[in-house]
Amino acid sequence: MAEIVLNVEVRERTGTGGARLARREGKVPGVLYGGPRGPVPIAVNENAFKKALYTGKLLGHLVTLKYGEESQPVIAKDIQFHPVSDRPVHFDLYRVDEHQLVKIAVPVHFINHEAAPGLKRGGALTVARHEVELWAPADQIPEELVFDLTGLDIGDTIRISAAKLPEGVEPAISGRDFVIATLGGSSASASAENTEDAAAAEG
Repeated sequence: MAEIVLNVEVRERTGTGGARLARREGKVPGVLYGGPRGPVPIAVNENAFKKALYTGKLLGHLVTLKYGEESQPVIAKDIQFHPVSDRPVHFDLYRVDEHQLVKIAVPVHFINHEAAPGLKRGGALTVARHEVELWAPADQIPEELVFDLTGLDIGDTIRISAAKLPEGVEPAISGRDFVIATLGGSSASASAENTEDAAAAEG
């Protein structure tokens, strides 16, 4: 099961007024969606919510929701923050089956920049997708997709096929080996290469 447990309470008041009341009481208002029971307005203690949030495993991961003696697996798909204070002000949870396939966006990260010859020669990594939507079992959602830059040179392209996906996890875009990033030459490196080519031609 999920590592994070959120103890929630059902909000009696809904709408903007109900959300403001919850915040005044030191809680973060939210809504539980999905399943046959329909949307349910809920709230979580703000300090407990922040603690779960700062683990980095709340948004887009399987979470155990507890209400009294009841518990169920859910996924947090959206969290809204105050534009000034950056406090969490609202969240959306979705009921899921523990092994249910869910569509979720996962962040992309790159490693071994220092081992890419193209970057050493002044090239630049242009990222086409900072996150990728995946179909994954709710209890097998990867935290990130990691792409290794070792050996890549200017002109090389990184595609989704380079990702090591866990068993049962597939890109939401099927049938196409789409681009994640490209390694292009900077204007300075391109100018240097052109000068070298011209010198070689004259020689």
